Amino acid sequence: LTEVYSSSPALGRYFRSAQVTSFSNESSTVIYQLVFSVPPSTEGFMENLMNPDFIRNILRQNIYDED
Repeated sequence: LTEVYSSSPALGRYFRSAQVTSFSNESSTVIYQLVFSVPPSTEGFMENLMNPDFIRNILRQNIYDED
């Protein structure tokens, strides 16, 4: 995750760290925390770049690109 987000053209400059907070071998579930350093509030920044769907899609795109 660190490599994915730190190399992202859209989020790389804001990304600070990724940490696994929970892992389950039984269900193959991983819960992680992403830390970003965001600039002072600018119109639309949080709604667009820090949108959970946008952040997930960056990870999805990286997975698709590897295939």
